[in-house]
Amino acid sequence: MKLSENFSLIELTKSQTATRKGIDNTPSTEHRDNLKSLCEMVLQPVRDHFNRVVSVSSGYRSEELCLAIGSKITSQHAKGQAADFEIYGLSNKELADWVHENLDYDQLILEYWREEDPNSGWVHCSFNLQGNRKQYLKAYKENGKTKYE
Repeated sequence: MKLSENFSLIELTKSQTATRKGIDNTPSTEHRDNLKSLCEMVLQPVRDHFNRVVSVSSGYRSEELCLAIGSKITSQHAKGQAADFEIYGLSNKELADWVHENLDYDQLILEYWREEDPNSGWVHCSFNLQGNRKQYLKAYKENGKTKYE
């Protein structure tokens, strides 16, 4: 099932952990609708602007999958509203900044990016049909704990 011109449902639900542990990661109709909106409003515009492959490392996560990887079941990934992605060879900060300046989104997190390594980390972005906060954060580790600014 295509969610947008360049993104498919399989791409947004694939999980090595789910496969390895036999976890069903099939989204509900509501979750599929959320994934479609995420693709149409965030991922496809990113793909169109940069004219490069957008590599999604994590999209939808069932509640069971969230628990298996140590994530919260309240995560926007569990609602089909979020994806983690990058464009290989493009600074993740440049990618996140472009999303921030050009798209509507709920939460945007530049995850574990380091200035000395422009390709480090990844971009997390969510889209909520019920309204978007346009919250831009940077995640980093301090004393072994994730912090946000």
